[in-house]
Amino acid sequence: MRVTAILTTALAMAVAFIVLLGFFFPVPALLELRAILTNWAMTIGGMAVFIGVLNLVAVHIGKIQKRQKGSELGVILVFSLLSVFTYGVLFGVEDPLMQMTMNAVIAPVEAALMALLVVTLTYTGIRLLRWRRDLAAILFLAVVVLFLAAMAPKPFDNGILDGLIVNVAGTIAQGGARGLLIGVALGALLTGLRVMFGIDRPYGGD
Repeated sequence: MRVTAILTTALAMAVAFIVLLGFFFPVPALLELRAILTNWAMTIGGMAVFIGVLNLVAVHIGKIQKRQKGSELGVILVFSLLSVFTYGVLFGVEDPLMQMTMNAVIAPVEAALMALLVVTLTYTGIRLLRWRRDLAAILFLAVVVLFLAAMAPKPFDNGILDGLIVNVAGTIAQGGARGLLIGVALGALLTGLRVMFGIDRPYGGD
């Protein structure tokens, strides 16, 4: 067990160093090796997603067989998943009916999720003012309200004011989004470095 942990750690560190060096030293052999390792990682990730989908189907089939609560939704999920998957394999993802089906499902789901996000953010901003009444909380709620006022349908045309609101509030929102992305990037970089140097071992090492 100890030997397996050492080997997995050494292999993970070696792969990480090879991929990282490929970005700093564009040697043809190193670039080719980096591409091979990256493709392997993408293939393994795709298989992991596929196994996760199979596990989801197996869990819902088990609920259907046991007639547990909510098994009716499981029937719809399994039938829809298998139908779309079979049709996509037979006719390809570029088929017009396949595209229409995906758009008819994905677009309404995305719209519903965005609507829930707006309501959640507004409610969170109002609750935030009950605990904190500083500049950040007030600015957060103000940006949400301004966006809602600009994007909501109105009985009169006021495109100039709406455009001004979107530009001003959009600048603040873009700054916050970029700050979040920078934080995510720094967190991913730190996590990658910890794995590369063997500090963290998410692949099962002790």
